[in-house]
Parts: sequence; C-alpha cells; structure tokens
Amino acid sequence: MSVSSVVSVEWLHENLSNVRVVDASWHLPPTGRNGSEEYVKAHIPNAVYFDIDVCATAGDLPHTLPSPEAFAQYVGKLGISELDHVVVYDANGWFSAPRVWWMFRHFGCASVSVLDGGFVAWIEQGLHTESGEASPKATTFKTSEPRGNTFKVVRASDVLEASQTGMSQIVDARPAARFHAQEKEFRPGLRSGHIPNSQNIPIAELTENGRLKSDDALKQIFDEAGMTGSKPVISSCGSGVTAAVLLLAMEKIGFSDLSLYDGSWSEWGSLEALPIVSQ
Repeated sequence: MSVSSVVSVEWLHENLSNVRVVDASWHLPPTGRNGSEEYVKAHIPNAVYFDIDVCATAGDLPHTLPSPEAFAQYVGKLGISELDHVVVYDANGWFSAPRVWWMFRHFGCASVSVLDGGFVAWIEQGLHTESGEASPKATTFKTSEPRGNTFKVVRASDVLEASQTGMSQIVDARPAARFHAQEKEFRPGLRSGHIPNSQNIPIAELTENGRLKSDDALKQIFDEAGMTGSKPVISSCGSGVTAAVLLLAMEKIGFSDLSLYDGSWSEWGSLEALPIVSQ
C-alpha cells in the first residue's frame, strides 16, 4: 500500500501509534544551532533522532550517502525496519527532513512521509512534546535497490555529462544569490556560481507559511523554470541536503526519473577542473 509523501500534523497526531517518527533536524553551520541538542530539549512523542552527519560516508565531503550496510545498521539501532511507515520531520519544516526521506526511499523503504510544517507546525497546534534521549529497541532493516528510476544518486561525472549534452535537466536548490555568485559560499575553498546549464529553484519558493504549496502551484513553478517530467532530472544544492526538497516536490507532482547529486556544490565548487558559471 502506497503512502503520501507529505502528511499533516493532524494526520500524524491521529496515527502516532502506527508510525515510526524521526526527527531529522539539521542546521547550516552559520546558524550555530545543533539539531541533536534541540531534540533532547523537545521533540514529538516517540520520535528518534537521525543525525545525517553521523549516518554518512567518512570523507572530505559533508554527510554523503553511507553504504547500504552502514545505513541498515544505523536505522536498525533506531528501531526502524524497512516495513515500517516512517514519518520524518525537522525543526524548520522544509529543510533537512526530505534528505532523510530520500535516504530511506533510496535504500528501499517504501512507506516514508515528511511532516508538512515540521516541528514548528506541531508546536503551533499546541500538541504534546517530550524531552530526553530515546531508548528504541533495535531491529533489522533490510536494504534494497531503489524502485524504478527514482531515488538514484549520481556523481560529478554524470552531472558533467548532463551539463554538456542536455540529456538530463539539472536543478539547484540554493538561494538565488549563491547560485548567481552574488553571495559567497560559506564553506571555505569553494568557488561561487553554478553548474553550466542548470536551473535555479530555491526551496523557499516551494513553501508558503511553512507548508508545501499545492500541487498546482508546484507545477507552475517547475513549468516556469522550464522543467518537464518527460526528461530525467538531477537535483543539486550546497551539500546534498535541500536538493531532496526539490525531489520530493517533483515526485509529488508526477516526475518519475529523479536523481540527487550527492556531492553537490561542496564537491563541484571545490574542483577547479569542473566548469562553472559565475553570474
């Protein structure tokens, strides 16, 4: 049975005992905020905390996709199996939760949703919260390949080919000022600009009052950017986190051949051999 990729606070409150809730809050370094510390202070009842930096491949790039074995071990310790319906949220509503939604889908979990509005929306409804660390009972998570052409991961070489040939559409979720090199990247050593022949749809354009916009409004946004569901799409951002917000929105309105560039600008902007557009 398929589930919606987005659920409301009201739905989650009514179904809290039937799902596994995951707090995936993560913040950009300049904010000085710590998702794990905030989770301990307050979180949705029965939620476990998913740290995208801990569950990552060790290397020079931030929080890149772990191996299937590492992911299975990590979420198994959180008490989650591939058969569970997982509902992911974050502190901001639409920021890091879709990245974890995408990771679960990439590794074969079919029933995953994102809480529309996140923890902010839960608090606004005056609903109960808990504090402290969780003590989940460990279980087994069995990974599998992504289904169909969705939830794939691509490398810099794939993106370079797409940029040169136009065989895939490339879309960047970063704010327009960073995309157009009007604002410097906050990670040291990165050039400013964007991948040639990529489009820019900042994630802020997809939401209104903290909630994801309607399907019709989302379709209009992608239409105006020249994006079509009949052609493969590669999504990128600063470090592979908010790129997943675009993927969730596109999947929700019917796009079906979707990939995430895991290295994103953290990799592309650091490699002098790769071309950029600095305007």
